[in-house]
Amino acid sequence: MRFEKWQGLGNNYLIVRRDDWQTRLTPERAALLCDIHFGVGGDGILEVDTDHGHPRMTVWNPDGSIAENCGNGIRMVTRHLARRGDLPADGVIMTGGGPVRVRVLPDDRVRVEMGRAVFPAGEGFERLTTDRGEFEFVHVTTGNPHAVIVHDDPDAVVRQAGPGIENHPRFPDRTNVEFIRLDGASEITMRVWERGVGETMACGTGACASAVAAVRLAGRRPPVTVHLAGGDLEIDVDEDLGVTMTGPAELLFEGVLSPALSVRLEAR
Repeated sequence: MRFEKWQGLGNNYLIVRRDDWQTRLTPERAALLCDIHFGVGGDGILEVDTDHGHPRMTVWNPDGSIAENCGNGIRMVTRHLARRGDLPADGVIMTGGGPVRVRVLPDDRVRVEMGRAVFPAGEGFERLTTDRGEFEFVHVTTGNPHAVIVHDDPDAVVRQAGPGIENHPRFPDRTNVEFIRLDGASEITMRVWERGVGETMACGTGACASAVAAVRLAGRRPPVTVHLAGGDLEIDVDEDLGVTMTGPAELLFEGVLSPALSVRLEAR
């Protein structure tokens, strides 16, 4: 069973084609593949299938759960499809959060029309009490749910406060958590605790949510450069909260599962 390993700003995923695999993915199998010690290792799996003539991306987290979308992952899948000649002419890829439109730029970066961001509880901050103290956050949905928190030192707090916020009763389906520092008129620094994953070097939908919050609630001017642990993303936000993300994706290697790992996978 073949796979590819890709990375986008340090966020690394396996890409598998459903029509290439006799063994269907399940939560237990996804967890094994993502295990760095007993599987291939990765921040998740991007399963590519076809939906009414368009490619569909399903995002499996390392804990076996499924995410609605993945901003870094959609760039990887875009370049994967393009190098195989499978990227549709209209650039539409289906996700659990709805269709997105993509384009590969001449410098091999990918531009993604992520759709419209939503403030489920309105454009304002809410207060959250955790075992790590109180935080003010804004709830933003960009295909996935996000709790965006302005903080002077995102690095210092993401690992301590992220797990408790992800699993807080305020979020019955859990949430991604972004801590952002407001750096300049059009730039922010962000660290992320991803739902079902933990701390990662980058999160595309989280960068989109953070940029939207910075524009609407902190007066930043789009496009916003988001500085992540793994590099930068450019996020544009229009007046109707339409979001466009531009960033890189890189193929690391192609591989085939060993017979031993394939047997363990099928036994799950």
